[in-house]
Amino acid sequence: MTYINSWEEFAKAAEKLYLTNPSKARIVLKYRHCDGKLAMKVTDDIVCLQYRTEHAQDVKRIEKLNGKLMRLMVSK
Repeated sequence: MTYINSWEEFAKAAEKLYLTNPSKARIVLKYRHCDGKLAMKVTDDIVCLQYRTEHAQDVKRIEKLNGKLMRLMVSK
C-alpha cells in the first residue's frame, strides 16, 4: 500500500471511490502521537487510498473531507 503525496489528488480519488460503491467504502483515521503523524485511509477492499501528514494545516483539510464524506453517507 502506497501513500498519495498530493492532497488534491487524494481528496478527489477518495470521494470518487466512495461514490462508486458507498456500501463497501470504509474510512479510517489514525494518529500516532510519538511520530506526530495523522493518516487517512479510504478503501473498498479492492482499492486502497492513503494519505499521511505531519502538518497542522492538513488536519483541517482532513476534517473537511471527513465531514463531506459523512454528509454523503447520511444524505442518501
